[in-house]
Amino acid sequence: MGNKLQEKTFIITGGTSGMGKATALLFAQEGAQLIISGRNTRRGKDTEQEINDLGAKAVFVQGDVRDFSHNQELVHTALQYFGKLDGLQSHAGMLGLGSITELEPSLWQETFAVNVDAVFYLLKFAIPELLKQKTASVVVNSSIAAFKTFPNHPAYCASKAALLALAKQAAVEYGPTIRINTICPGPVDTPFIHDSAAAFPDPAKAVENAGNNTLLQRLGQPEDVAKLCLFLASEDASWITGATFTIDGGVMAKG
Repeated sequence: MGNKLQEKTFIITGGTSGMGKATALLFAQEGAQLIISGRNTRRGKDTEQEINDLGAKAVFVQGDVRDFSHNQELVHTALQYFGKLDGLQSHAGMLGLGSITELEPSLWQETFAVNVDAVFYLLKFAIPELLKQKTASVVVNSSIAAFKTFPNHPAYCASKAALLALAKQAAVEYGPTIRINTICPGPVDTPFIHDSAAAFPDPAKAVENAGNNTLLQRLGQPEDVAKLCLFLASEDASWITGATFTIDGGVMAKG
């Protein structure tokens, strides 16, 4: 157990699987107190138990991040259990696959609701509490899809690009107390990449190619991303805000 986040309280959305769960477990190992958001109750309770078994403290709150009131509940729960809020980790997301001409407007809107609106809602409720701390931090999980295209991913790419603007705006408005940064993962070995690969003719081959096309010749692991999140949430990154970090095995370097 470390102490980089000792007794710091964080809300983590999308915290029951993939990058969000890996971040929750690593933060717990560094002494953080956690409010975990997710839709799946079983996965949420299992994650809560894993964290508590580490000797850390976690509370799972079931809900949908698209719901304005769920985000309000997350902040209220943090205050109820831990009396304060020190940071946010926004990892919830969805794909919304389909070409521009084929994509139903309802799926476009749902993708933006999960990927963008939910982050806005959480910031809206959390910022007043974060400003009460001497320092606070926010990490928003975007994607390299904010910078490049993928087949049948218009809603995903557009929504992830929107997050960069939202996070930068928030960083400018709420510094110096709150540091707000975005991360842009490339191909990471989570259920999400397999869902994304469904847009390709040969999904299994698409996943294999995604790893091989990185400069490091492998898929990223959720723990790789969690380590970056830990750095940005800790005092090690005390002079970093309004920044965007690609963590993609070198995909963007290849152009």
